[in-house]
Amino acid sequence: MPSRPLPRRALPLLLAPYVARANTYPDRPISLVVPFLAGGSTDIAARILADRMAGKLGPHARIVVENRAGAGGSVGTEWVRHRPADGYTLLLASASALGTNPAALPDQTPYDPVLDFTQIALIGGGPIVLVVPAASPFRSAADLLAAIRANPGKYSWATSGAGGIGHLTGEYLKIAAGLPGMPLRAEHVPYRGGSAVMEALAKGEVDYSLEVLASTAPHLRDGLARGLAVSSLQRHPLFPDMPTLAESGLPGFEITTWNLLVAPKGLSPALAEVLSLAARSALAEAQTSARLTGAGVDPGRPMTPGETRAFLAAELAKFRGIVAQAGLRLGRQ
Repeated sequence: MPSRPLPRRALPLLLAPYVARANTYPDRPISLVVPFLAGGSTDIAARILADRMAGKLGPHARIVVENRAGAGGSVGTEWVRHRPADGYTLLLASASALGTNPAALPDQTPYDPVLDFTQIALIGGGPIVLVVPAASPFRSAADLLAAIRANPGKYSWATSGAGGIGHLTGEYLKIAAGLPGMPLRAEHVPYRGGSAVMEALAKGEVDYSLEVLASTAPHLRDGLARGLAVSSLQRHPLFPDMPTLAESGLPGFEITTWNLLVAPKGLSPALAEVLSLAARSALAEAQTSARLTGAGVDPGRPMTPGETRAFLAAELAKFRGIVAQAGLRLGRQ
């Protein structure tokens, strides 16, 4: 069972003995690696977390966000795997890096998402948005899917990378909207991060995308793109007028993304607990929660390191099931 939320006043007291055990940690800046370009959902969440979490670790603690993009998050994730397990290199992993990439691209993912890392905390998550350029003629998900169905191979769609959460969601969408054994046909165009996807949409390089809400929210607010539907079962409070895919003719359609804070394998249990409690303390703050929610990231429920590990294992199993159902066989890109 997940941990109950801790009272805010109790968290600093609970942190004290762990900090004492960790001696002078941290005595230099902590690197929080984001395996995507700046501006995407994981990067947004990382910068909010770094700002609010550092103070929980001590008055002089600093957490510096470092972007290492490539291969749908696998490049930065693999880099972190080889860092010392001393608490000074952390990874804000995405569902793509630790879930869909290992599920869809096992031969190209050089790490085990569960065994090669120390899981620390669930930070947040949210739905995927079916989004089109502002100038698109499509006003609803049903209209877009009908056009793709009537014109096989004519339309193109962008994601943050082959094998990523957007890619897997898009492939699942094509299956759900097609006939049994005959998924819809559209050209997949992978980019290196959510910000690059949104730029491609703005330029009209692609016809639609499946992208996480945090990456799309600013563009939707500014009228630079149009959201047709979300991939969660409920509408999102940021855009209550945007229907779900389930409401748009695909009953039961649900895929959501998430971000986990992890460290290289071998991090001491004491330091893992220090970092987990600091993250949970930051997430318990109304200010942090409001900033994440405003950016399109739903704050995660409190989880211990052990619960975070179990959550990851269950999500990985789910994504592998979707890959099998979709019959995906991804070669080298």
